[in-house]
Amino acid sequence: MSFVTLGALLVALLVGAPIAAHLLRRRRAEERPFPPARLVPPTPPTARRRSLLEDRALFATRALSVLALAVLGATPLLRCSHLSLSRRAGASVALAIVVDDSLSMRARARADGADSAARDAPSRFERALTAARELAGGLAPGDAAAIVLAGAPARVALASTTNLAAVAEALATVAPSDRATDLDGALDLARDLLRGLPQSDKRIVLLSDLADGAPGAPPISGTPDIATWVPLAELEAGGQDCGIVRADRSGQKARVRVVCTAASAPVPGPDGAAAARDGGAAAPSDTRASAAAGRSLEVRAGDAVLGKVALDAALRAEELSVDLPSGTPEILIAALTGSDAIAEDDRAPIISAGGPLSIAVVVDPAATHVETGGPPPLEQALSALDLDAQIRPLPSVPEHADELAAHAGLIVDDAPGFTPEVRRSLAAWVERGGVALLTLGQRAAAAPLGAGFEPLVPGVVRWSASPVPGVDPATAGWLGPASAGLVDVAPRGRATLGPEASEGAEVLARWKDGAPFLVRRPLGRGVVLFMTLPLSTEESDVALRPAFLSLLDGFVGAARARGGARRLAAGETWTFDGYRDVKVERVRVDAGQGPAGREALPVAEVERRLRVSPPLAGLYELTLDGERSTRVVSVPEREIDLRPRRVADSARAAELGGMSASIDASPYVALALLLLLAAELLLRALGARRAPAEVQAG
Repeated sequence: MSFVTLGALLVALLVGAPIAAHLLRRRRAEERPFPPARLVPPTPPTARRRSLLEDRALFATRALSVLALAVLGATPLLRCSHLSLSRRAGASVALAIVVDDSLSMRARARADGADSAARDAPSRFERALTAARELAGGLAPGDAAAIVLAGAPARVALASTTNLAAVAEALATVAPSDRATDLDGALDLARDLLRGLPQSDKRIVLLSDLADGAPGAPPISGTPDIATWVPLAELEAGGQDCGIVRADRSGQKARVRVVCTAASAPVPGPDGAAAARDGGAAAPSDTRASAAAGRSLEVRAGDAVLGKVALDAALRAEELSVDLPSGTPEILIAALTGSDAIAEDDRAPIISAGGPLSIAVVVDPAATHVETGGPPPLEQALSALDLDAQIRPLPSVPEHADELAAHAGLIVDDAPGFTPEVRRSLAAWVERGGVALLTLGQRAAAAPLGAGFEPLVPGVVRWSASPVPGVDPATAGWLGPASAGLVDVAPRGRATLGPEASEGAEVLARWKDGAPFLVRRPLGRGVVLFMTLPLSTEESDVALRPAFLSLLDGFVGAARARGGARRLAAGETWTFDGYRDVKVERVRVDAGQGPAGREALPVAEVERRLRVSPPLAGLYELTLDGERSTRVVSVPEREIDLRPRRVADSARAAELGGMSASIDASPYVALALLLLLAAELLLRALGARRAPAEVQAG
């Protein structure tokens, strides 16, 4: 409540004026006949006695009038308002509410539009959810509404519906998470939900801090048929934050990766856009202190601090190493001292199982060399993707299952078949959840006697000249937009497979003549992908094209999703193929006593596959058909970047909506004042008539 509003309400203290007026009113002393008084000369009276409250009705009327005046004076100053849409000539609206439930939304919202956030202010997520409820409460019969969540990956919380009660119920289930932000994906989903609805007025309301890790991306704006509205400038990201995005333990050493926002993160301007217009470049004049200044990283076991490292004030992203004493417990906690914009990313569990994803690579450097030198294109591509995976080149495919168990994925380029022992080991490894990528070329078709690819690739592999160049992009949706780059690929030759290779498998891409180019075949709990083209640069340049990066990205994602990753980012998905009994629990770790409780996560079955998507960072325990294992979910690194995305002026236009009064009591208070005035006049008239009558009676 502002000082002006408080001052207006203090007018109510004048209710004491009628009390004083009634108590201080003097009247003539009551006269009584006393015969001896006739002998004394009359003297003017020098005193009057004060009266008590005699006309209580008149006093009550005047007191209520003073109180009503105070309320009337304060009503224009009270901010009893809510977010509402502006309708075009009162027509119905099709509305998609996009609520950002990512990690950065846990920071405090700026109070009253100020740059800094008050400690007692609600979080950005709470403010966004309140605004979403206000918008939902303003919907009218005939309106349609949908709810989309912008935490990566973007999800539909409620499809378009005219059931307004369902909108309120869906908002009641929305909770904050530690996911990254996917604004583009959320806006695309919202547009898809609105297209085809009968309402001509279609709008998207984006309730987000706009910190999606891409401050240099194009500004957020609407389309000609669907307007986009970003109403709350107070939600825009700002401030400083440091977070722990990875914490692993190897022997007696803990390695913790700490990421901090830049000290010169641009401040939102008056139009809501970032002050830096050059794609997020920092203004050199910004002298705010770094989020790492004066802070330390501690490794704790309960209340005991086992190790401590001071953070460099200029730290942006660094892996810190802390030596551990002998005899330390299995579960440790990495914690940052001090405070910053987001407290939820300042702690993370440290366990030995938190290592990176291991991908084994078997490739012949002589066959896939590049003219510029360096490692084979496959290894260079995996390194360039920065998929948080550990690449392990191997001279040959391991013959024993124990050697394969250390890896979540295996890539083999144009192998001349596998011996029966290797095939058995590979098949057993895949059936337990491994993911293999095989490229088939001229050497694969010339496998020696006794070597082959069964049961990974059924049938016989043959090699011949390519009858047609190019891959049909219409059949290569799994590779994403990069599939268009394979239209003109013209290899010298390609592998051909029998029809049995595609039985029970999914063809992810085909050559223009319909022959399989990329096939995915499930095997037990794992999967085998095989491509009918080797990675040799002498056969084709497919390994140098962007589509090959998309292929590797999908391959590593499949290995990570099947539980091969001991560490996932919040929002990513574990997929459990072949398991019948799956139980996933989040273990809450207390800073002083270790594990403090468990929270079971729902296991969803999608296309006959069991999946779990953990929304919060922390320690998880998986029980797969009775076997227990420990996993870690970490904070997405790009979510620490608190630079907001730019917003087009059209997305902040006043005609889209704004804040409106929830209750305007002024007309009712004014009417009550008129009634009280009439009542006072009536009481005064009645009082004037009673006075002569009392005098005559006296």
